[in-house]
Amino acid sequence: MSPVSAEVHAPVLLVEAVAALNVRASGVYMDATFGRGGHAGAILEKLIADGRLLCLDRDSLAVSEARVRFGSDARVSIFLSSFSALGACADQVRPGLQFDGILFDLGVSSPQLDDAERGFSFMQDGPLDMRMSGTGRSAADVVNGFSETDLVRIFREFGEERYAPRIARAIVADRVSAPFERTLQLSEMIARVAPSRERNKHPATRVFQALRIHVNDELGELQLGLDAALQRLRPHGRLAVISFHSLEDRIVKRFLRRHSLADPVYAGLPEIPVHAQPKLRIVGKSIVPDEAEISRNPRARSARLRVAERIGLELAA
Repeated sequence: MSPVSAEVHAPVLLVEAVAALNVRASGVYMDATFGRGGHAGAILEKLIADGRLLCLDRDSLAVSEARVRFGSDARVSIFLSSFSALGACADQVRPGLQFDGILFDLGVSSPQLDDAERGFSFMQDGPLDMRMSGTGRSAADVVNGFSETDLVRIFREFGEERYAPRIARAIVADRVSAPFERTLQLSEMIARVAPSRERNKHPATRVFQALRIHVNDELGELQLGLDAALQRLRPHGRLAVISFHSLEDRIVKRFLRRHSLADPVYAGLPEIPVHAQPKLRIVGKSIVPDEAEISRNPRARSARLRVAERIGLELAA
């Protein structure tokens, strides 16, 4: 989700993302990560009465915002759902519904990040939660219940944290006498045992990212969501994905590349079966915010937009 709420700033890469979808006035589109509706609103401005927009979010507060803003618009369908279930949501509107464009805006939104009670921020004190849906295992459950080995794995795999062993060891030692329940309790401990050498980056940044990704299974959800989106794109439909860190972007880049090539099993054969032919065409190079946008919104500095188009059936035949 965009690091900026619609009420304060335009979402990251707003113009670029909507342009990438190549919106048709009577088309069918999905904003798979509603956030606070900045992208959704911009898409709706381009749709006429018979156009359609499906909005998804796994955060009930975001869905409430969607219903306030767009609930009375007959063109809009709103779902409380992770984007891995986008196919099931689409079927509720019409079985087998396909799309002219699907947008993913990954990560954590400003309302989530700025609300201390959600537990995403290492700069504000709040419960160590981080659950986007509000259900399941919290960050506190992970920090207090996982073994040192598992914590090291999470911090390395999802945060690329070089001091993962040192931080995990300190957590396991400290939680014996005082379980970690608050965000500042954890972030201050991390700053004490593993001071950052990265300019303008808090020492707890990578650990908090890792915990958030693990708690919400963000990378697993992304892969499932991309797979589901590919199945639902019409010929010439566009897939646009905004990512905010290298782990997300790597998955997106590899997914687009894999589906833009023929199945290597059939390499060298004079004819390649339709099911093994490329399904996507990568559209242009990845897009990043310009200096003006980064100046307005420093949280946009790591954003990257990748775009691909579903290859038409007439090309795959």
